[in-house]
Amino acid sequence: MTNRNKNVLVVDDDEIFCQVVQRALTRRGFHVETCFNIASAEHTANHTKFDKALVDLKIAQESGLALIRRLITINPSMQIIMLTGYASVATAVEAIKLGAVNYFCKPVDIDEVLQGFVGADLMEEQPSPISVPRLDRVEWEHIQKVLQDHQGNISAAASALGVHRRTLQRKLQKRPSKN
Repeated sequence: MTNRNKNVLVVDDDEIFCQVVQRALTRRGFHVETCFNIASAEHTANHTKFDKALVDLKIAQESGLALIRRLITINPSMQIIMLTGYASVATAVEAIKLGAVNYFCKPVDIDEVLQGFVGADLMEEQPSPISVPRLDRVEWEHIQKVLQDHQGNISAAASALGVHRRTLQRKLQKRPSKN
């Protein structure tokens, strides 16, 4: 796949995630625009022709599924990959039905995402398999999000998760596998 003049739209309300993805794709020769909400994504897509898009399932209080339909309407040839921190078969099926070429669960490797686009080029009619993380990885990511939501306060995060503070501390000491 040649990267010349390939425009990629990244839509996610997590600004740090967008920056990381933007840097990784820019290093690989792509031109990347990031948007943090659906309205700005639609506006940007109306003014720039994007070849590819990475769309988060949950963008603030809105659904990225609705954005897939709108982006396909704006540019029917755009390839879209749905990203989510909370994968489910139902949302994967819905995303593919709406026009996404692939569906990945965060955290995701950028090379894996690019392969998801290449696979879409090679196999137009076959949906790609869903990449589902291990249970301990999903639990770790959820704990990290709740901890972040409570500004690192372990007692408050433990209360929000419904576990004892020491139990949460033990879970934080264990690192999950990469898959």
